[in-house]
Formats: sequence, C-alpha cells, structure tokens
Amino acid sequence: MPTVIITGANRGIGLELARQYSADGWTIIATAREPATAADLTALPGVEVKALAVDDSAAITAFAASLAGRRIDLLINNAGIMGPDLPAQSRDGIDAAGWVQTMQVNALAPILLALAVKPFLAPGAKIATISSQLGSIAENESGGMYAYRASKAAVNMGNRSLAADLRDAGITCLVLHPGWVQTDMGGAKAPVTVPDSAAGLRRVIAGATLADSGSFIAYDGRRLPW
Repeated sequence: MPTVIITGANRGIGLELARQYSADGWTIIATAREPATAADLTALPGVEVKALAVDDSAAITAFAASLAGRRIDLLINNAGIMGPDLPAQSRDGIDAAGWVQTMQVNALAPILLALAVKPFLAPGAKIATISSQLGSIAENESGGMYAYRASKAAVNMGNRSLAADLRDAGITCLVLHPGWVQTDMGGAKAPVTVPDSAAGLRRVIAGATLADSGSFIAYDGRRLPW
C-alpha cells in the first residue's frame, strides 16, 4: 500500500486525515511535537508516530534521515499555527517575535521538509501543503491577521516555486485551503466539519495530476486566486 507522511497529525485535520488514510489501508508516518500525548493518533492501525518540531530545522533533517530505505508517495504538510493573539497582529499592534515564529512554522517548515524528503519520494509522488484562503492577496478585503495571512501567502509562493523546480522529477505540488473548519483554530461556529474537510482534501489530492502542480485549490475543488 502507498505511504503518506502527515505532519501535525495529533489533532484536528491532521488526525482526521490519518484516520481516513488508515481506514483505506495506507501506511502512515505521522508526526507530532509530543507523541506521548497523541493517544488518538497512536491508536490508529498502520500509523507510525514520530516526534517532529517543524520549527527546528535540525529536527527536520533528522526526520528525513530516518526515512532511509523507504519510498514516500504523499507528503502532507499540515502542521501550522495561528500565531500571536489577533490584537497582536493587527493595526493596533504587532508582536514581531510572534510574526517570525508564525513564518517559521507556516511558511518555511513546509518547504524545508519537502526538500528534505525529496530523495525518498516515489515516482509520481505528491506534496500537499495545507494553506488557507486567508493567504490569498486578491481576496483580502477585510485586513487584520497580518502574521497568519502573510505566512500563508509566503508558503503559497514557496510551493509555486517548488512546483516549478520539481516538475521535471514528476512531483506534483499543491497548496490547499481546507475551508473554515470546526477545529481548535477554526472554532465551533465554523461551517465545515473536520471529516468533510479531510475527505474533500483527499479527493483533491487523489485527483490532482502534474498539470495541476502549482495550483491553489479549496477542499471542495474550487480554484482560488493568489
């Protein structure tokens, strides 16, 4: 069966992706900052849980080295953070250190990880990075959320370059909007359930071809503007 790496898989969308891929018989390499607290994840069949703090570049290098001898069919960069409390990433004030941390986790880590695991990607492999519609520059009419929006716009551009650079290797790179989802980040009022979001993301990933590489796509298949 194919193998998928899912980062930030201890809760929310990452956990549900692991659950759904597990139900389909995939081999799953799931990462969490603290695997000892990821009981729901470790209970899934076919799941190998590894510790990974994505904001630590040395940890990313070590994680990739642990994959020696394996072939990866799909990498899902799911780990991410909202960043500083919203008043501290608004016109009323900016938490500079928090902004840098948000960029490290949301924008830099997915690119570092993709390049680190590239030697282990199978022919025709795919890299899917969970972004957000809030990273669309064209659709930002409401302002605010400076650090989060900037980090998602940055990872979108990083993946656009990654798609161009890896096209000759036959690797498809996507950035995906999961919807406004009922997670700890999205809140209880969000209109999209976690299972529906994960199922939609899986459909988009499964249906994507090399012709779609470099695209920005929502969980329901909509193409989003940059």
